[in-house]
Amino acid sequence: MMEQHLSTVTCQTTAHVSAPKGPPPLPLRAELHYRVTDPYAVRLSLGPSTGPLTTWTFARELLAEGLRRPAGPGDVMVIPRYCHHPHSIRIVLSNLAGTALIELAAAEVDAFLQQAFALVPLGTESDHLDVDGAITVLMGRSL
Repeated sequence: MMEQHLSTVTCQTTAHVSAPKGPPPLPLRAELHYRVTDPYAVRLSLGPSTGPLTTWTFARELLAEGLRRPAGPGDVMVIPRYCHHPHSIRIVLSNLAGTALIELAAAEVDAFLQQAFALVPLGTESDHLDVDGAITVLMGRSL
């Protein structure tokens, strides 16, 4: 399910999550979220059908590039459609605790990104940053 408001885009879907060489993928509730106030980032939240979600934040451009070719040599990698699951993309999340493989429907991710880029076109992200507000918060005082 996709929702768009004046300053946010949210896509609620199902992700299939697994560990490398682990048991079969587990379906989990997933939410992709984009906010104009944080124009460079997307958030991916995962969790059981009820209960708290765990959220990862990474570059919107990384997700977009990953629809076309493998992207992100760091803690987050996005891998486009592949032979066994041609309608999915994989997001690989790594940290000291291990690695998780997240499969999402490529069409849903593409639709989410189209709406996010409609809100804030590529190259205009800095127009949406509140630099003065960020400095105020960091300095602990008002302007």
